[in-house]
Amino acid sequence: MSLGKAARNLVTPARGVLRSSAAALNRSYAAVAEARAVLENELDTIRAAGTWKGERIITSKQGPQISVDGSRGSNCYYICNSYHFEIVFKEQQNLTSKDLHKNLEQKLAQFHEREDCILYASCFDANAGLFEVLLGPDDAVLSDELNHASIIDGIRLCRAKRLRYKHMDLNDLEIKLKEAQSSRMRLVVTDGVFSMDGDVAPLQGICDLAEQYGAMVFIDECHATGFLGSRGRGTDELLGVMDRVHIVNSTLGKALGGAAGGYTVGPKPLIDLLRQRSRPYLFSNSLPPPVVGCATKAVELLLASNEIAQSMTAKTMRFRNNMTKAGFTIAGSAHPICPVMLGDARLASVMADDMLKFGVYVIGFSYPVVPKGKARIRVQISAAHTDEDIDRCVDAFIQTGRKHGVVS
Repeated sequence: MSLGKAARNLVTPARGVLRSSAAALNRSYAAVAEARAVLENELDTIRAAGTWKGERIITSKQGPQISVDGSRGSNCYYICNSYHFEIVFKEQQNLTSKDLHKNLEQKLAQFHEREDCILYASCFDANAGLFEVLLGPDDAVLSDELNHASIIDGIRLCRAKRLRYKHMDLNDLEIKLKEAQSSRMRLVVTDGVFSMDGDVAPLQGICDLAEQYGAMVFIDECHATGFLGSRGRGTDELLGVMDRVHIVNSTLGKALGGAAGGYTVGPKPLIDLLRQRSRPYLFSNSLPPPVVGCATKAVELLLASNEIAQSMTAKTMRFRNNMTKAGFTIAGSAHPICPVMLGDARLASVMADDMLKFGVYVIGFSYPVVPKGKARIRVQISAAHTDEDIDRCVDAFIQTGRKHGVVS
């Protein structure tokens, strides 16, 4: 066969393949174009509703005062004790101890008055790693309907029977516990504090029911550890049930240093099993030593004194009382998470933008983060805030609220 004929034989079928590929490519382009149109329409809807969430770039170190998009002002967005000079000093040290992580685990177990502790990259990972290991198809998990997304995702990974009870509704929880009586193990799962509203779970009643129906109790303490309770131990200390709550998950990323990391504390056999079976633990890197060092120092400060926890209580009530006196509605009860309820999504977004003009950094929350009609600006008081910071924030809310007809 001549080279020219061979080439023609190769080209002829290739043309058919190219035509076929071109048709498939056109269909692909059409699908992408259609998807793009749908997405852009959804984005336009968000903009038109006034709920577009623009990113704000923090251009300074974390602290009570930060720079955002070139403006300097108070940071009222997250609870964080990373400003503390002893924590900063610890971060700057040469952290070479080989037992650094184990030391932090021991201190966290001591802090929560539990047998043992296991560290994770985040509390999301801690929640993702717990339920699959602890619960099997013969077990049941009873979860508050407003639990954090990481809890929901973690429960989805396990094969236990799932029962969801109405938010903080003890009557409904009891009904679900009765339904689960044939299960081998029953685990009641709740946030200690629900972050969007600052609601504190009714742990005394939950523990009463758990004991009555032979269930264990788990709490996620991300929005309580380090500042709630007389010594900052959390919701279970606040409500006097530390010896009745069996498993606690929490974070190092807020009050305990403000960087990253999460953990589980509980019975030693559970912690041992998590080390053997928990996938987020087994397939993730351990926390960087500087993060561990900062968190260790934060826990040591809380173990040594209850001053931080008590100052948080005073500062929280200063903000809540002054805002209520000014005419604002603050959700939750006596918690540093202080949702300023506005209802309208556009209003929450616009007011948050206007607050930044007064040097106060806050974020408006609306659907789907919170239910429709429940838009709010969430303020979080931290140990870093002075009374002057709090008063300046309140004054900014008053001026902005008057501008938009929220208060008179």
